Amino acid sequence: MSKALSPVTEGTCQVKATGTRPKVTVSADGRGVVGHAGARLLADMADATGLTAAFSVALAGLRQRQGGHDPGRVAVDLAVMIADGGEAIADLAVLRDQAELFGAVASDPTAGRVLSGVGGDVLGRLRAARATAREPAWAQAAETRDGLPASTAAGLAVPGPVLDLDASIVICHSDKQNATRTWKKTFGYHPLFCFLDNTREALSGMLREGRAGSNTTADHITVLDQALQQIPDAHRYGNHILIRSDSAGCTYGFLAHIRSLREHGMHTFFSVGVAITEPVPGRDPDRPGSPRLVATGPGHRRRPARRRTGLPDHRPAAGRLSGRLPRRHPVHRETPGSAASPPEPSPSTPPGSNTPCAAST
Repeated sequence: MSKALSPVTEGTCQVKATGTRPKVTVSADGRGVVGHAGARLLADMADATGLTAAFSVALAGLRQRQGGHDPGRVAVDLAVMIADGGEAIADLAVLRDQAELFGAVASDPTAGRVLSGVGGDVLGRLRAARATAREPAWAQAAETRDGLPASTAAGLAVPGPVLDLDASIVICHSDKQNATRTWKKTFGYHPLFCFLDNTREALSGMLREGRAGSNTTADHITVLDQALQQIPDAHRYGNHILIRSDSAGCTYGFLAHIRSLREHGMHTFFSVGVAITEPVPGRDPDRPGSPRLVATGPGHRRRPARRRTGLPDHRPAAGRLSGRLPRRHPVHRETPGSAASPPEPSPSTPPGSNTPCAAST
C-alpha cells in the first residue's frame, strides 16, 4: 500500500477516504511503501459500518473540547492497535508514526483519559454501539456469502449460531489493579468470554479478579446475556442457538437460565461438560451391554459416544448425557483381551477433555 502522495499511474487503485482518515492508493511500483496496511482496513471497516460514529455518540461526554480528539475515534484506534498485536497504550505509537496512513492518532495521555472514563453506563452504551454496527455488517455478509457460516462438530454442520463460553488466565508479572492469585497458583486475572464459533467473533467478556470462581453462575449468565444482545434480531429469533461450555457452565442456575430464554422467543439449547464423581443412577454395571462409567486414564480406548437417560438429580429434567473414551496413546496400547484392556463398553472422557461426559438439551 502506498502513501496518499504517490502519483496515480496505470494499474493503480485508489482507496476512498473514510471519515477523517487520509486517502491512500494501492500500487505495485514500490514507492511510498508503508507497514501495517492491513490494520487500516480494520479502521475503514469501523468507519463504514458506523461503529466509529456510534462510539462517538456513546463517548460524547468524555470530550473535553470540540477541537480535541474524538473519543470514539480514539476507541477505534485502540481496538485497531490491539488487533494489530498491541498490548499497552504505548503501542499506539505504531499507528501514530504513520499519520499518512491512519491520520491523526491521539497521544498516550489522551487515550488513557478515554479509557479511564469508560465504566458503568458508558460500557452499556459501547455495547449497544457494537450491536448497532454489527447488524449492517452481518446483513451485508448474508447478501454476499449466503448467510451466517455454519459451525461444525464432528464433521457435521450445526444449525444456527453457536456460542462458546470459556474463561482464561491472564498472567501479570507485576502488581496490577484487581490482579490476584489464581486457582492455578499464578497471579493475574481470570476473565470470562463468549465467542461466536460461526465467525470467531468475540461477543462479550467480563474482566474478573484472578481469584474469581470458574463456575460462578451469575458471571456466566451476565456474559451470555450480553453476547445474545450482540446478535442481530434476524439471527437471534427464529434460529436454534447452541450454547457450549466446559464443566464450569454445568450449574443448575446457568442451565435453567438458558432454558428460560425460550420463553422470550429464543430457541436456546446447551451442551456442557459434566464432572461425574459417582455412578449414573438407573444403570446396572453388571448387565451385559449396559453403559457404565469407568475411571479415566491413558489405557482407555476411544469408543462412540453413548447417550444416558439416568441423569444426576441436580440437573434439570429432559436432558441427555453422553460420553466418549479417549484415544489411547501408543505407549499404553495393549493387545485386545489383555489385562490392560478396558472393559467394553465403557464410555468415559472425550479426547482432550477433563470431564467424563457431556450434557445437552
